[in-house]
Amino acid sequence: MEERDGPNPMMFKRLRKEMDQMAISTDEFIQLVPVNPDQWKLWRCCLRGPPGSAYDGYLFDIEITIKNDYPLEPPSMRFLTKIFHPNILFTTGEVCIDILKKDWTPAWSLQSACRAILSILAEPNPDSPLNCDAGNMLRAGDYVAFNNMANMYCIEYAKSIPPHLNVDTTKTTVVA
Repeated sequence: MEERDGPNPMMFKRLRKEMDQMAISTDEFIQLVPVNPDQWKLWRCCLRGPPGSAYDGYLFDIEITIKNDYPLEPPSMRFLTKIFHPNILFTTGEVCIDILKKDWTPAWSLQSACRAILSILAEPNPDSPLNCDAGNMLRAGDYVAFNNMANMYCIEYAKSIPPHLNVDTTKTTVVA
């Protein structure tokens, strides 16, 4: 199917609705906006690391590219912030979750897809890793090594949230 330059009417209507919902959202973990209000195919998301995870206290940027057949087809999502995680490829930021591939339905929105990414940050799935080192650490039960590596990458690449702005300032880690 040939790509058109502008958004198709269904895509435009859906994205306008999602943008309106995000404008009134009180979600403190997801900020989602189009990069340019005149261009609806490129969005940015800033995710706040889930409390109690190795990513707690940090912000992560994600690039979302909308396909012409959205919402019938999933968006492409990739981390711009480098992150150590079994389901995220460090070199490209590619995210491996089923809802961005075979399990996508039009019932999912950009915000719910971001919520699914938050879910894998809170509970990594080492059984289908894009980052084999992270997956191997978790499969071997070496949570200390995983949390230390994830924290090192957060310090190096992510934006730190000042403690007085953080939802949960007690840092816990992934446990068995």
